[in-house]
Amino acid sequence: MATKILLLGFLALTCSLASASDSSPLQDFCVADPNGPVKVNGFACKNAMAVQASDFSFGGLHITGNTSNPVGSRVTPVTVAQVAGLNTLGISLARIDYAPKGINPPHTHPRASEILTVVDGSLEVGFVTSNPDNRLIATVLQKGDVFVFPVGLIHFQRNVGKGSAIAIAALSSQNPGVITIANAVFGSKPDISTDILGKAFQVDNSVIAKLQAKF
Repeated sequence: MATKILLLGFLALTCSLASASDSSPLQDFCVADPNGPVKVNGFACKNAMAVQASDFSFGGLHITGNTSNPVGSRVTPVTVAQVAGLNTLGISLARIDYAPKGINPPHTHPRASEILTVVDGSLEVGFVTSNPDNRLIATVLQKGDVFVFPVGLIHFQRNVGKGSAIAIAALSSQNPGVITIANAVFGSKPDISTDILGKAFQVDNSVIAKLQAKF
């Protein structure tokens, strides 16, 4: 009896450990079928016999993004939305273009860590640790330098060079998601109450109303 109990305990532990990470793909690929009738965590698989090379390719990362916007940056994503063949593979990337003094504003990726490489220019980069420390970890990167942003943490980039800058970011999810802090807080639909935000930021409600009007 004791041996049976130990065996059952070992099996339970093994099963719990096995489910603690993503499972391995069970086929060579699972090209996303966005029109599939079955809704799953990700996309259903396209018929493998209908898969073509175009399902695994993307053209356009050589094209400079339009940075003529209030923050002075443009992200060109390459996620499962752009490359259906990324479905179930757990990776994606993006090109980020920065105008002089442009920023990629504070944001988080709820489903991915990020590793960023500077292709051209100089970038100040950083992230903030979680409560209660909220410690800023930041540095300046030059061409060829790499920096890692842990999953879920608020991070940013700023162009500190004299000209434009370019970076390539790789992410550990086919669909990393992005939450831009200012947009989420001040541009939610419907608005978060000015009373709540005024107390959170310790400012007058009229200041919050002006910020919400910008988003």
